[in-house]
Amino acid sequence: MANTFRVVTFAAEPNSAGSPYTIYTTPGSTTTVVIGLILTNINTSQVTTEVELVSTTSGGGRAATNGTSFLVKDAPIPVGGSLEILTGSKVILETTDQLTVDCSVADKLSGTLSVMEIT
Repeated sequence: MANTFRVVTFAAEPNSAGSPYTIYTTPGSTTTVVIGLILTNINTSQVTTEVELVSTTSGGGRAATNGTSFLVKDAPIPVGGSLEILTGSKVILETTDQLTVDCSVADKLSGTLSVMEIT
């Protein structure tokens, strides 16, 4: 098994409030460990954000298929401020799982996601 560290960045998302931006999708034959996510408000006023884990994986001892879960919901980020998601915690993503982000204002979040892919 190979472990590869990756960084995923975006400058100004989502394109419109209420239409989540897909930050990351786990590639085929890969398990991903999310190390951290930093979201920064680039707006001139406070925004709120939400991050979701979108999963439809099943099996592996689960009685039901996974669904969508919030990692953070309606979290405020002040002007020029940042929000670090998953501080000290890890989240595992399986093949096809996605991380999405939404913002109360279009094009006003910048972000950096750090992951380790296991293939």
